[in-house]
Amino acid sequence: MAWTLEQVAEHNSPSSCWVIINDRVYDVSDFLSEHPGGANIILKYAGRDATLAYEPIHPKNALEKNLPPSKHLGQLDSGSSSTLKKAKENRKKTKDELRVEQALKQRPPLHRILSLADMEDVARRTLSYKALSYYSSAADDEISTYAVILEDKILLQRTSYATRLQDKRFYNNPGHQTSIPVFVSGAALAKLGHPAGEANITRGAAKSNIIQMVSSNASLSYEEIAQAASPSQTIFFQLYKHENDAIAEKRVKDVEKLGYKAIWLTVDAIVPGNRQRDIKSPWVLEEQEQPPKYYIEGEGVADQANSLGTAGALIVNDDRDMTWNRTIPWLRRVTKLPVVVKGIQCVEDAVLAAEAGVDGILISNHGGRQLEYAMPPLEILYKLRRQHPEVFDKVEVYIDGGVRRGTDILKALCLGAKAVGMGRPFLYAQSAYGEIGVVKIVEILKRELTTAMALLGASDVRALTPDMVERVDWQPIVRSKL
Repeated sequence: MAWTLEQVAEHNSPSSCWVIINDRVYDVSDFLSEHPGGANIILKYAGRDATLAYEPIHPKNALEKNLPPSKHLGQLDSGSSSTLKKAKENRKKTKDELRVEQALKQRPPLHRILSLADMEDVARRTLSYKALSYYSSAADDEISTYAVILEDKILLQRTSYATRLQDKRFYNNPGHQTSIPVFVSGAALAKLGHPAGEANITRGAAKSNIIQMVSSNASLSYEEIAQAASPSQTIFFQLYKHENDAIAEKRVKDVEKLGYKAIWLTVDAIVPGNRQRDIKSPWVLEEQEQPPKYYIEGEGVADQANSLGTAGALIVNDDRDMTWNRTIPWLRRVTKLPVVVKGIQCVEDAVLAAEAGVDGILISNHGGRQLEYAMPPLEILYKLRRQHPEVFDKVEVYIDGGVRRGTDILKALCLGAKAVGMGRPFLYAQSAYGEIGVVKIVEILKRELTTAMALLGASDVRALTPDMVERVDWQPIVRSKL
């Protein structure tokens, strides 16, 4: 059946809520209570076209997976479809959209991007406010997100020349080769920054011969990302385990069939972090277009805003009761793929993970987005090397978070990390320049790592050892202004 806009508009209440997505009509009334972001987000578009809000944060098949066929009501009629098309063409752009358009026209040429910081600067200018708020936000006062400052306490010693990067293998049997000991760490919602989304990262990773870890919360489906990958490309899957074991098992089986090569189980995001910049972003955008809102006498504490934000809504159905004794054996039963635990934040958990029999651990503070004042991953890696070096013989150890330079990578490799993951840098690169931006930052990291190894006197990564690193507490010199 074909529907008119007038017919759809009649269904604009919680008891009967219809929405339009890409000229198709859906009855989402029964889904309101289940929607991870809450019912109000959907009700805002009840009886109307929700395509513009829906597309940047949902895979194409999300409706097929979450709504039964009976709730797929059919197409708009041709007249209504034409009306919507004209309305989109004539829609007045927001101030933020106009700012982004201008910024994209003024991007510097790629040869002037000399560091990951340069790439981030361009991305911060070209991203929408919503995307930047999501990508850059961290917990509470965002202190933990500046981990790279703390990493400077670890100083490299020895000097020489001559270096040659060797291909690293992520697993001994079978090995997954990469051109540099860096991989794309799982990060959600790449389409907020670029229409092609995660496919930019996948294609850029293929050209650079590095490995990509795909998030459960990607804005493209894991099927679409697998289709974008080259035949020989290695992709891993970051699993946010659903509280329903059956749903979680189906997801694992699906990605296994699609050719993903490992499961990285996320354990550091069982509840949403307090990411206030992300939560506040709708208010900032609203006040760009409308007069500001002020306190009204009589407002009560019950008048609460949505405190989940974009990020928190993604994980509300995740398993909050994972344990070493239950979850790891469960995952071993449902898949033969290697299992890596992502989100280790203390030495004790690293030891427990090794005892649980996983294949690897990823030391990570979730980019400072979860627990404020969480230790930087490099500090945990340093402690693990000093206190329990035997762990490195039992599992493969990785880190992510706060790494922005080749020297940061080198410090981690010296301490025994197999490779270093990066999330935000790849989101920023694909947002600013698309696929070629991803290739560019890999080239930058290769150059920086090669230079650092030459100055350290290491001929290849196998020559890097813990004695090349020393932890030094220091304070910056404050020079007199007199």
